Amino acid sequence: MPDALFADPRLAVLHDLFEDPARPDLDPYLVRATREPRARRVVDVGCGTGVLAARLARAGLDVVGVDPAAASLAVARDREPRVRWLQAGAADLPALAPDLEADLAVMTGNVAQVFTTDTGWDAALAGVARALRPGGRLVFETRRPAARDWENWSTATQHRDVPGTGHVTKRFELLDVTGALVTFRNTFDLAGTVVVSESTLRFRDLPELEGSLRRNGFTVQDVGQAPDRPGLEFVVEATRARPVTAR
Repeated sequence: MPDALFADPRLAVLHDLFEDPARPDLDPYLVRATREPRARRVVDVGCGTGVLAARLARAGLDVVGVDPAAASLAVARDREPRVRWLQAGAADLPALAPDLEADLAVMTGNVAQVFTTDTGWDAALAGVARALRPGGRLVFETRRPAARDWENWSTATQHRDVPGTGHVTKRFELLDVTGALVTFRNTFDLAGTVVVSESTLRFRDLPELEGSLRRNGFTVQDVGQAPDRPGLEFVVEATRARPVTAR
């Protein structure tokens, strides 16, 4: 189930207000999609409120935005009607959209890390693989465990004045680090109404990532880093290497 941060309509409409509006982290994905060979169809897995999917559509690409959180998709639909929006998890893709045959699938932000079990991550990768054409690419980012980035996450309270809601504050707390799992809480005060969202992310090392991709029909082509966060993340590009059978 999606975290309240994305699934609660009161929070989904606030998500972009607490992000950098320039979103420099998305620029490399737009470049990968539009460089030669240019992608014809792109699937944005875990598209959230649709910022990247909308940019891709405005660049002339055929875009499918996929997310399990209806509240986030409601924001996304208002952003860009040219995108085909699907309420689904990555593992559901072949059943809900068997005709995708995408050239490129992307997972930005923390999407790759919300799959905290091996079973869930394998199912997501297998679903994405079946949504790609043979030779199609998957590009995603995930934080490097060795960087221990959670130790530097800001706990400063953020403030926004939101039309129709009033003054909103957001507080962040790191709750637990156990092995590869990092759990944290975001607490929102919506002009007197408190809403809480707890999340857990899994930090996988590179051998784990490469092994899981191989198991699910991918060949790793490149492992780089995010230009705006050097040293903190893996940016992985893999291709669908062989036909993927249903599990």
